[in-house]
Parts: sequence; structure tokens; C-alpha cells
Amino acid sequence: MRVLLISANSETLYMTTLPLGLNCVAVAARNAGHDVHLLDLMGNGNSASIIRDAIRKHQPHVIGISVRNIDNQNMADTRFLLEPVRDTIALCRSFSGAVIVAGGAGFSIFPEAALRYLKADMGICGEGELAFPALLQALELKKNPSGIAGLCLPGSKVQGERTEGGALGALPLPDPSLWTVPDDVRAEIWVPLQTRRGCPMRCSYCSTPALEGTRIRTRPADAVVQSLSDHVAAGFKNFYFVDNTFNLPPKYAKDLCGAIASAGLAIHWQCILYPGFVDEELVRKMAAAGCLEVSLGFESGFPAILKNLNKRYNVDQVRAASELLRKHGIRRMGFLLFGGPGETRESVRKSMDFADSLELDALVLTKGIRIYPGTALEKVARSEGHIAGGDDLLIPRFYLARGLDDWLDPMIGEWAADRPYCMT
Repeated sequence: MRVLLISANSETLYMTTLPLGLNCVAVAARNAGHDVHLLDLMGNGNSASIIRDAIRKHQPHVIGISVRNIDNQNMADTRFLLEPVRDTIALCRSFSGAVIVAGGAGFSIFPEAALRYLKADMGICGEGELAFPALLQALELKKNPSGIAGLCLPGSKVQGERTEGGALGALPLPDPSLWTVPDDVRAEIWVPLQTRRGCPMRCSYCSTPALEGTRIRTRPADAVVQSLSDHVAAGFKNFYFVDNTFNLPPKYAKDLCGAIASAGLAIHWQCILYPGFVDEELVRKMAAAGCLEVSLGFESGFPAILKNLNKRYNVDQVRAASELLRKHGIRRMGFLLFGGPGETRESVRKSMDFADSLELDALVLTKGIRIYPGTALEKVARSEGHIAGGDDLLIPRFYLARGLDDWLDPMIGEWAADRPYCMT
């Protein structure tokens, strides 16, 4: 079948993001024998003409629309990002009679609600590398696709049980030839790669367990190195490992860093570290393998708040991790998340003092926590009356502990004003 995959994401928070998941789905569909083309709308001004031209050129039987983000997760300046995606789907309908399938990480958090809003023909919830080729086969053979696990049809629940997925070694890595990045900027762009899926930490607000499961599944290190090598050969040299916890499992992280260093690729990369489970051997190996920067989401410097967020580390572990990164020349971007359950003026001040003591290179300050379905935070929010009954949370809702409205914004603003490395 002829397939056109469209990345509708236009959000550029912190960096321009290439459509990693859609690239992997494209490779999976291509490997199954289909004629696949990928269209990335990021940075393209006139989406209507670009979509029209792509549809006229490729005459697709199926159009896949990737939904990476539902919103920008910013309570102070909330942007709901599904409206332009719905417009994209409407445009596709005006130019083509192809079957339109929605999917992606954002879609998978709210499959039924997002499908209703977007008015696509159907959707794929969860890992699309297996489900989407299975759907294409069913459509090609004119078979009923309703038994495909992860398929979402209008007016119905997601088909099958949500599973944690199989071994990642059986799923494709991205093809660098599918990135629509001009040759002259390839050495500057940060290419996303994922070496593992799943997270067992169960932070109270996080959607990752619903998306990827709580069991960590890793890709073979040699496959990751080969993907990096393929990208280097295509002119890329900067990479961003999007794994939620690059340091878990610790042995895998160390082995992967050793394999990258041994390959001699002369690359640079960033990653996300869980603030616990960091030792000097790991940080040394990361630096030797080309790690330049780490996102260190410690979220609070107040023990009671860390407990309420179900963080499995303490402030001493955060401090030790930060110091090891500094010692080995790895830039540290910290994250503070204000307003969670139990937040008070004292806990905010203590968190600010703690962040000061770390002497970070950059610090992102966030007020309010996006509430996702199925999380512990959702239960707290509903029990405290923050969410109306029947609210499916597709329209962004944020948790902010009561009693903070009058003073939290001015306090954050005043504190950040004297610290140019802070971002809000």
C-alpha cells in the first residue's frame, strides 16, 4: 500500500524535535513491503500546500498522523496543541479519500478522547511498529482490523489489553535517510534516539508507565552503536537519548557508554538521568563516550515533597550526582516543579536554597503539574476536588496545591530574576 506519514508536531520547547517514533513506524511499514513517505511539518510555514502537494505526489491509500504532544504542559501559558492536528486531518480529508490513522505518544495517553476530538478514522494506541503494519495488512486484504491490539475505533475502547510490549531488539531504529534535514545543518541538529523503554519508578504524575510499561526493555548495545554510526555517516554528530532514565539499569547504561566510546564515533550527546543510582564509574564512562549535558529532574529539594511525588531518591543523592557530573565536565540542567501535593512556602524556599547550592548550569522552573489519567496525582486531584467528575483530562488540567496562588508566582519571579541561568 502507499502510505503517507505526517508528523504534525510544531512544539519546539528547548529544542527542535525530529519525529523519532514516526520514523521507526515508517521503517516498520517499509519493512513489511509498503511504499512509505514521511512528511515533517516542523518549521514548514504553509502546511496546507505542503500536505496537498505530498498527497498529489504519493496518492496514499493510508495517511498516518503522529500526535506527539497534547499541550505544552505550561500552566501559566497553556497551549492546546490538538487543534492544529485536527486541522491537518481535515486538510487531508479535503485532498484525499485515504484512511486516516492517528497515533503517537500524545494520542496514546488519551486514545478514545483524542480520536473523538481529531475525527480520524481510527487510531493506534501504544507502540506502532507492530500494530501499524498489522493494520495496513488488514486494510490491504480488506479484512476486519478490529482484533489488532492497540487499535482504537470511533465509539469503542482500545482493542485488546495494554501490554508492556516485547523485546526492543525486534523493533527498528530510525533511518537517517528519512529525516528532512538539510545537509548544511545536519552537524548542528540534535537527533533523538531511544535505547530503552519503560520505567519502574512510578513518579506520581508521570505518564510513562501507561505509555511504555513499568518493565525496562533495552535495545542491544551493538544495534544502538550501529544506528549512531549510520547517522554519523549521514552527516549527524549530535544526539539526544530520550530514554526517561538513561542510568537505569545501571549495568546497561555503563555497557552502552563503553560500546559508544569504543566505536570512536566522535559524537556529542545529551540524556535524562534519574537522580538516584548515579555513581562515578557511570559518569566517567558517559563523559568518555561524548556526553555533554544531562537533564537532572530532581523536582524538589524538600524531602516531604519528594515523598509525595513518589521519588525514590533523596537530596543527598541529587547533590552527589550533580557534583559527579560537574567534576567530569558534563553540563547540568536541573528542573524544579512547584505546586505539588503538600507544597508550602517553606518547601518552596528550601527547594530554591537547595538548587542554589548545586550551582547548576541551567535550571527550569515550572509551576503546576499537568494531570494525566491513570496516575497517582489524578487520584489525589479528584479526591481534593481539583477535577470535575467526567473530565477526561484531554483539555489540560493542572494540579496546584491550594493556598499558593497569591504568592508563588511573585516568589518564583523575584528569585529567578537574579539568576540568569533560570528558565520559566
